[in-house]
Amino acid sequence: MSDHVYKLVDLVGTSPNSIEDAINNAISRANETIRNLRWYEVTQIRGHVEGGRTDHYQVVLKAAFTLESAGKSAG
Repeated sequence: MSDHVYKLVDLVGTSPNSIEDAINNAISRANETIRNLRWYEVTQIRGHVEGGRTDHYQVVLKAAFTLESAGKSAG
């Protein structure tokens, strides 16, 4: 395994359906603009309550991607 350097970014995913959907929404959206996503860590889970039930889920993630070498072209 080669040495990697990772950059961390904070993401917040939301979903009316589940915590898992909130995570997947955040990761799939970030993947549209960030290359080399490698892992994530859930740091917070919140929910909005309406009428005594969970109405919406919100998940805060730290997501990491590997940094590219200076010689590698962006593309």
